[in-house]
Amino acid sequence: MARPYNPLRDWRVDPLAIRTVGRDLQRPECILAERDGTLWSADARGGVMRIAADGKQQLVVQQADPHFDVKTDAAGSLLSGTLPNGLAFARNGDILIANFGTDRLEIMTREGQTRVIADSIDGKPMGKVNFVLRDSKDRLWVTISTQINPWSDAITPSLADGYICLIDERGARIVADGFHFTNEIRLDAKEEWLYVAETSGKRVSRLRVQPDGSLTDREVYGPSSLGDGVIDGIAFDAFGNLWATMIFADRLVAIAPEGDLIELLNDGDPAATARFEAEFVSGKPVSFDTLMACGGTICPWLASITFGGPDLSTVYLGGLRSSNIPSFASPVAGLPMVHWKESVSAD
Repeated sequence: MARPYNPLRDWRVDPLAIRTVGRDLQRPECILAERDGTLWSADARGGVMRIAADGKQQLVVQQADPHFDVKTDAAGSLLSGTLPNGLAFARNGDILIANFGTDRLEIMTREGQTRVIADSIDGKPMGKVNFVLRDSKDRLWVTISTQINPWSDAITPSLADGYICLIDERGARIVADGFHFTNEIRLDAKEEWLYVAETSGKRVSRLRVQPDGSLTDREVYGPSSLGDGVIDGIAFDAFGNLWATMIFADRLVAIAPEGDLIELLNDGDPAATARFEAEFVSGKPVSFDTLMACGGTICPWLASITFGGPDLSTVYLGGLRSSNIPSFASPVAGLPMVHWKESVSAD
C-alpha cells in the first residue's frame, strides 16, 4: 500500500536558501513569532530580544545580566546564571519564561517587569526548568529536565530524573516523571496527546491527556532512537510531521505520521559527532569539552524550531551558541497553536 503524500519526503533544506534574522543575540534558544512579523528570542541577559519586522532590535529585561561570554568563559556562560530557555505567550501577551539558569518559571511583561510563577513543587526546588507550553484551557505544562547541576552532567542515557509539571487552578503538581532529560513538549491539534522530547533518550514519547490534566498510556512515538545527536526542540506541521532538532549533531529531522524518520538537514561536524556518540554510549556523562567541540556553522547547538510568517511557512531555528536566527521557507505550514490574539505560533 502506497504511503500518503507527504511534502517533506522528497525535500531537504537548501543551505544556500537560508537567511538570518537578528544580530549579536545571546543564546537564542527559543523563538516566538507574531502575525506582524515580530520575533521574540530568549536572551541570556535575563529576558528576551524583540526583533521587529524591519529588523530593529530591543532587549527586554528588568536588569541586564552581563555573565554570558562564551569566548571568555564557556562553562560559566552555558551552565549557570540566568538562562531564559523555553518561551510561551501568556493569554494577555506577556512572556512566560522557563529559566534554565534560575530553575524557575517566570513571567515578564513586554516592558520587562518580571515575577516568579513557580520555583518549587511539593516543598522542593523544581530543578532545571526547561520549557513551558500553554494549552487552550490556559493551563501551563512545564518540563523539568533534571535535578542534576550542572545540567551537562545529565547528558547520559543512564539518568531518568526528568518530569512534567502541570500548573492550573489547583496549583502546581507533577503529572509524569521518569524521563531521560525532559525537553520541549507539544500538544497535537486536538490536544489529545502530549508529545515529549526525551533528550538523553534520543526519542519522543507521548502521553494521552485526560480532562483533569492527568497523563496516561505513555508510549514511544516514532523510532526508538532518532540517530546522531540528542533531541531538543519539537514542533508539528499541518501534515502531522513532528519536526525535531538533534542538538550536538546539528541535525534537523521529522517524524512522519506513519512513524518513520526523515532527515531534513545535517550541519554537524562528523568527527565531533562521532566523539560525542562514543562518550554518550559509555553511560557516563559526556564531557563539557566534547560538547563544546560539537556544532555546525548554520545554527551552532541547534535547539528549537518555530513556524512563523503570515502563512506559518517560514521556519526559524534557535541555537544555544548562535548569535542570529537562521530562517528558510518550508514546503508545509506549521500547525497553528494556542496563542494570544496577536500571535501566530509560539505557544
